[in-house]
Amino acid sequence: MSGTLFSPLTIRSIEFKNRIGVSPMCMYSSTDGFATDWHLVHLGSRAVGGAGLVLTEATAVSPEGRITPGDLGIWKDEHIEVLRRITTFIHAQGSVAGIQLAHAGRKASHQRPWEGGQALPPDHPEAWQTVAPSAVPFTELTPAPLALDEAGIRKIRQDFQDAAVRALRAGFKVVEIHAAHGYLLHEFLSPLSNHRNDQYGGSFENRIRLVQEVAEDIRKVWPEELPLFIRISASDWTEGGWTADDSVALIKELKPYGVDLVDCSSGGNVAKVRIPVGPNYQVPFAEQVKKEADIRTAAVGMITETAQAEEIIADGKADMVFLAREFLRDPYFPLHAAQEVGVDIKWPVQYERAKN
Repeated sequence: MSGTLFSPLTIRSIEFKNRIGVSPMCMYSSTDGFATDWHLVHLGSRAVGGAGLVLTEATAVSPEGRITPGDLGIWKDEHIEVLRRITTFIHAQGSVAGIQLAHAGRKASHQRPWEGGQALPPDHPEAWQTVAPSAVPFTELTPAPLALDEAGIRKIRQDFQDAAVRALRAGFKVVEIHAAHGYLLHEFLSPLSNHRNDQYGGSFENRIRLVQEVAEDIRKVWPEELPLFIRISASDWTEGGWTADDSVALIKELKPYGVDLVDCSSGGNVAKVRIPVGPNYQVPFAEQVKKEADIRTAAVGMITETAQAEEIIADGKADMVFLAREFLRDPYFPLHAAQEVGVDIKWPVQYERAKN
C-alpha cells in the first residue's frame, strides 16, 4: 500500500497531518450540556492515537436541540471552559479539534440508548416540546413536533451562529454543520418531512434555504482562515425523498457560502427504511459529490480496515475518511494503520517504547 492515507491535507490555514478523522459519536454523558472528564478522555485518547481530526459528538445549539437529556451542548457561555480544556489537549497531540453543531428537531426529547432510546412521554420530567419544519412526527409512536414559525426559524439561525462564536472561544479549529440523519436541518431539506408552503418549503430552492442561511450566518462569525464542514444525508433511501443528485445540487449552492468539505452520510429521516449496509456502502455518495460538485468530501460508514481507508483516498473517492465504531474498538487505529502501510509516523513520546 502507498500510504496516501497519511499524506497531509491543508484546508484554508489548517493542516491535517493525515486523512483520518474521528466521526462524531454521541456519548449521552453530559448533564445540562456540560462536557465531563469522560469527553476529555474519550476525545483525547483518539488524538493520542494519531487521528488527524477529532470531531465532537453532535453538540446541541440549544437545550431543545438535544437528542437526549444527556447530549453535549454549547448553548451558553458556561459550556466553554471545559470544552477549551479538551481542545487544548487535542491540539497538544498534533490533532485538530472540530465540533459538530446540531439541532435534533423532531428527533429530540428521547431516552438515552441504554434506557431504551424511545421518545420521552410528554409528561416525563425530562421531556420537552420538539420542533420541526412541519408538525409531522418521525413515527406513529413519537409525539408530534411543533411546526416552526418565522420567529422560531430566526431563533434557530441565531442559536447556530451563537454556538459558532462559542466554539471559536473554546478553541475549535473546524465547525461541522449537522444537516444529516433526520435531524432539524435535514428535515427542512427532505420533502418527506418538510410540508411547508412558505419560503422554507415546497420547491428545492425553498427547502435548502435554512441550510444556506445557517452556513452564511456561521461564516459571518467563523474566521475566514478556518474550515467549515457540513454533514449531509446524501440519500433518504426512500422514493420521493432526498437524493444524491439533490445533494450535489445543494453543495453547489453552498460553496459560495464558504463550505469547504462535505461529510457524506445517509439515511435517518425515514423510520424502518431498508439500507444496504455493508463495507463502503456510503463511499459512492462521497465520490459523486466530490466529482460533480467539485468539493472536498469525507467518506463514512463501515470503514473498518486500513486497506479500505487507503483505497478510498488513493483512488480519489474522498479526501478524508471518518471512522466511528472502529475508533471505539481501537482508539489507536491510525498508529496501527501506519505500520500496516509502512509509513513511519510520530508516536506519543510516552508510547514510543511500544512502537516496535
